[in-house]
Amino acid sequence: MFLLMVLVFVLGYMAIALEHPLKVDKAATALIIGTLCWVFYMFGAEQILSMGYSLSWEHFKLAHPDVSGIEAIHEFIVENEIIRHIGDIGEILFFLLGAMTIVEVVDQHQGFKVITDKIHTTNKVKLLWILSFLTFFMSSLLDNLTTTIVLVALLRKLVNDKETRWFFASMVVLAANAGGAWSPIGDVTTIMLWIGGQVTSLKIIEGVFLPSLVCMTIPLIVLSFSMKGSVTRPKSSIDTKEFTTQGERVLMLILGISGLLFVPVFKSYTHLPPYMGMLLSLGLIWVVSEIMHKDKPDEIKHKLKVTAILRRVDVPTVLFFLGILSAVAALQSAGQLNMLAKFLDEKLHNIFLIDIAIGVLSSVVDNVPLVAGAMGMYPVADPGTTGYMASFVQDGAFWEFLAYTAGTGGSMLIIGSAAGVAAMGLEKIDFIWYLKRISWLALIGYLGGSAVYYLFFGL
Repeated sequence: MFLLMVLVFVLGYMAIALEHPLKVDKAATALIIGTLCWVFYMFGAEQILSMGYSLSWEHFKLAHPDVSGIEAIHEFIVENEIIRHIGDIGEILFFLLGAMTIVEVVDQHQGFKVITDKIHTTNKVKLLWILSFLTFFMSSLLDNLTTTIVLVALLRKLVNDKETRWFFASMVVLAANAGGAWSPIGDVTTIMLWIGGQVTSLKIIEGVFLPSLVCMTIPLIVLSFSMKGSVTRPKSSIDTKEFTTQGERVLMLILGISGLLFVPVFKSYTHLPPYMGMLLSLGLIWVVSEIMHKDKPDEIKHKLKVTAILRRVDVPTVLFFLGILSAVAALQSAGQLNMLAKFLDEKLHNIFLIDIAIGVLSSVVDNVPLVAGAMGMYPVADPGTTGYMASFVQDGAFWEFLAYTAGTGGSMLIIGSAAGVAAMGLEKIDFIWYLKRISWLALIGYLGGSAVYYLFFGL
């Protein structure tokens, strides 16, 4: 059963990577493997736990010396491990659900239009730099997935030619992944590390901002010498109906961004989990929205009320995270991740090589389970730890560099990040086209940022 759990996980990953050819949503696959891993763990628990790879089981036995046999195993898995892990997963899911809803509220009120209406240039190089930096900082406040969706929608108003739009959308993916890596609320993987206590807000910004900026800037500099000409804008439709006033758009944009920025402040002052701050922000924005539209016609209410907007939130993405994090939790509890950690330590025994390897892997498989796996493989070391394990303390080099590599490494293939998958789906970008035109740019940016982190912080 120990190996069968790994096999289910690997086959599930292949199905997730081949989501489009198989025409099976990755959320469905994730839920299946998330459940099956725990089922096989339960069926083979006695044999699996006797192998000695499960650190959680060893701690449980020390804490409960009076419980033994099947009764102990049942209590350990059902009443201890599942409850503990579902609590950790729930924090991430509630945080994401709140953040996605706030962004959707701002978008439905056309709040982002306040920003995009300021872009007038048609020069390809200038437009590329403007969009990349706009994406870089937007994704640090929102998240790389949402920012990519917003910017791809913007590109349809700015660029008419399909292949040129593919190019710009691909560069948006690179910038979104780089921008999300250095912010505690900018990328799911960084959110996981922040909520898990591996990093703190100010330290992750201080340590990862410069490498992330270099990761985005190197491809931009290269393209500035090869890209020429201007973009052709599509003809605008004059009969587009607007449901909000300029004042309402500005207000919702300010409220949305302020609500997201409030979350780290809330955590710092209350020491409560970040998802509570996110839900508080959502509640306040919800109240303002209700008051704003209380006297408006039903047509506007049905479009702009939060109860209506909630139906547009990407629930399959939330279920995908639930399934994949559940599967990783099972592998962590059973001990496979501990075994992998020992293998990496024996073969590499270098935190920078381990993180770079995780970043490269994230271009093939989703970075969420890779980071979740790393969090399961390596516990946060106690303050004052010396030697090799000193890199695993809170805000240690391993965790900071992991945030960078896992966040930006997925850009090397279009299926390697949520932002890339979103752009691929929205613009129907061809996998081979991306591999030929964009992957090498993402690679040199990734290696450049890695070198900067190592030179400035690693040494």
